[in-house]
Amino acid sequence: MQRIEVASLNSLIQSLARHGFTVIGPRVKDAAIVLDNLSSAEELPVGWLDEQEAGTYTVRKNGTASVFEYVVGPHSWKRFLYPPRLRLFRAEKEGKGFEVRTNGSELPRYAFFGVRPCELHAIGIQDRIFTEGQYTDQHYAAVRERACIVAVNCTHPGGTCFCRSMRTGPRAHQGFDLVLTEVRDEGDHYFIVERGTPLGDQIMADVPHRAAERSESDRALEALSRAEAFMGRTLETEGLQKAFADNFEHTHWDDIAKRCLACANCTLVCPTCFCSTVEDETDLTGRQAERWRRWDSCFTVDFTRVAGGNMRMSTRTRYRQWITHKLTNWIEQFGTSGCVGCGRCITWCPAGIDLTVEAETFRQLGAEQTTAEHRER
Repeated sequence: MQRIEVASLNSLIQSLARHGFTVIGPRVKDAAIVLDNLSSAEELPVGWLDEQEAGTYTVRKNGTASVFEYVVGPHSWKRFLYPPRLRLFRAEKEGKGFEVRTNGSELPRYAFFGVRPCELHAIGIQDRIFTEGQYTDQHYAAVRERACIVAVNCTHPGGTCFCRSMRTGPRAHQGFDLVLTEVRDEGDHYFIVERGTPLGDQIMADVPHRAAERSESDRALEALSRAEAFMGRTLETEGLQKAFADNFEHTHWDDIAKRCLACANCTLVCPTCFCSTVEDETDLTGRQAERWRRWDSCFTVDFTRVAGGNMRMSTRTRYRQWITHKLTNWIEQFGTSGCVGCGRCITWCPAGIDLTVEAETFRQLGAEQTTAEHRER
C-alpha cells in the first residue's frame, strides 16, 4: 500500500490524461453529484455530502475538506459503457442498393475516477452479460477493454446503501486498476492507494507517493470496518426465491401497485439494468436510414407488447417482474444477483418504494408459510 496526499489527486488525474484517457468522475451539478468530464481535482465535490432516503436526495456542504464523503448519485458508469442511445449502423443509398456502414468513429478511452465498490460489482455483472455469454456486445466490449478504473472505498455509507448485505462493499477487492481509501483522522488527511493491475503501476509512476506506514494503512482498514456497521439498509436474501414463487399471486403485489407510478426511474438509475429497444430512422429522401439502440424498461407498457397482445399490462405484474428478476432470476440466468446494494432505486423512486422493505415482506410471508407447513406435518 502507498500513501498519497490530497494535493496529489490532481497529479493522479493529470497522469490519467497523459496516458490518453478521458477522465470521468464526480462533480456537483444541477443540485446533484453527477459523473462528468474531469480536468483537475478542483472539480471534485470537495466538502460535499449527499443525504439519501426513500424518495429523497439532497446535497449540501459538510464544512470539511472531505473529497469522497458522498456515496452515489443518479448517474452510474453504465451510461458510458452502455450508452442511453447508440447508433448501431447506417445504410446509405448506393445505386440500386444500400451500403451498410457500422460506427467508424474512434472509440473513447475512459478513465473512470471514483468508482465505488458496489459499482465495480455492477460493471462486473454487465461484463458477464455482454462479454462472457453466447453473444458479445461489440461496442461494450471494445469500450470496456480500453477503460481504466480508479475506485474509491466507501467510508461513509448513505442512508439507502445495503452493499454489505449483497457482499459488494464497502471495500473493493478486485476489478480496479487503482483503489483509494480516504483517511481523515486526528487532523491528518491522506489517501491509501492499492494497485490492482500493471496499468495502475504505470499511472502511479507519475504521482508523488510513498510507502504507507502500518499505522496509516490500519486507519484506512478501521474506517472501512466502521462503514460496515453503519449501512442505511439491510437485505436478507435467504429464502427470497421460494418466498416470491410461493406468493406469486399474493395481494401485497396490489398494495405495491397502488403506490408504484411505473415511471421506470428505478431501472434507469440502476447500474445493472440493461433492457433496451431498437428504433429505425430514415430521412425524407429515403436515401439514408439508421438503426439506434436506446434504453428501455420492463416498466413501460410497450416493452412486453407482442403480436398476440401484452404479457404484462398491469403495474402489479411489471413491478413483480422487476423485483423477482433482479433479486432471484438473475441468479439462474447469470450466476449472480442483479442487485449490488447501491440503493439508487430506493432514493430515486418518487413514491419512496423501498426494495429492501418489499423483499423482506415477502421473505416473512415465506417464513410464515414454511412454519405452518412444518406444524401440519
